[in-house]
Formats: sequence, structure tokens, C-alpha cells
Amino acid sequence: MKDIVIIGAGGFGREVAWLIEDINKVNKEWNIVGFVDDDEKIQGTEINGYNVVGNVEWLRKQELHVVNAIGDPIVKKKVMERIEYSKNTYPVLIHPSVICSDKVSFGEGSIICPGNIITVNIEIGKHVIINLDCTIGHDTVIGNYTTVLPSVNVSGFVELEECVSVGTGSAIIQGVKIGENTIIGAGSVVVKNLPVNCTAVGAPAKPIKFHE
Repeated sequence: MKDIVIIGAGGFGREVAWLIEDINKVNKEWNIVGFVDDDEKIQGTEINGYNVVGNVEWLRKQELHVVNAIGDPIVKKKVMERIEYSKNTYPVLIHPSVICSDKVSFGEGSIICPGNIITVNIEIGKHVIINLDCTIGHDTVIGNYTTVLPSVNVSGFVELEECVSVGTGSAIIQGVKIGENTIIGAGSVVVKNLPVNCTAVGAPAKPIKFHE
């Protein structure tokens, strides 16, 4: 079995540990060493049976398999930049329940949670999170560090640029492009392109504010 650590000991980190446990029920592949988290208050504690073994600075000096369970795309990217030149490696984790064709490419470190359907000719970047019960349509491109939260429906020929966050229960119609660093609010319906660096909400989704 290969040693793996999970960056982030919060709620999604605990869900990723559960995902790995389910993978191991099918094929005993991973030994969960524990969580990595910068919160000093939880260093050395135990969470759901796994120790918090260190912080991100500690991880820079390791040679482990690592998965990043931080949901915020921009924070996730900054953490990965801190360990960019380490000797760690970043496996793709796909829950056994996922329905996925062999015409999908996955970048390193991506996490695909239970109940997802990912169809054909799809490109998923590195350190992408696709949370529970989403559908991803044909010819979609999902940029690096993007997070797709639970119960999102993405139609065909959609492009999500780097560091996009798609809120729970959202829907994106075919052919839409979402600019980098953009946040789509929960329950939104995206029917036209959205610019970079904005927060968009509603049905149809419209930008309500812009950020750097």
C-alpha cells in the first residue's frame, strides 16, 4: 500500500478520507498517514481515526502521495504553489461509484467524489474537485484548481477556466464559458458566458460583484 496524506482536516478532508477508505474496499491501494493542516490548534490531534501529522511547511520536506482537500480554488492553488518543488506526487482519486468513460483525461491530484457521471471527451485539469452527485457533459473542459460543489449539472461544450467555483445545485447550459477566478452562487442557472474575477448568482446568473 502507498502512503497518502490529505491537505485540509476540515469537513471535505474527512470526506476524502472516507473516499479513500471506499477505494481500499475494492483494491487495497492506500495507507492514510493522516491530515496536513496549518491550524496550530489541531496539530498532533486525531480526527476520525487519523492523526494531524504536520503543516504545509512540514509537507515540503516529505516524499509522499498527497491530495488537496481545500475547497476554495484560490487557497488551494496557493497551497500547491508552496510545495511546488517538493518530492511529493499527486494521484487522481476516483470513487468506485463514479460512472466515467475512457474518453476523459484527469490532471494530477484531482478528486472525483461518489455519484458523479462524467461522459465523453472531457478534459479535467489538475487539483480539480468534483463533489457529490454531479453530471459533466461531453466536450467540457474544467480548468486547474476548479471546484464543482454537490449536485451541479454541466452540459456539453462548457469551459470552466482556472480557479472557478461552482456552487451547490447550479446548472450550466451547453457552450458556456466561465472566466477564471469566478464564483457561481448556489442554485444559479448559467445561460451565457461569465467574465473573469466575478461572483455571479441567480437564474439566469448575472455578476453581482467583481474581485481581484
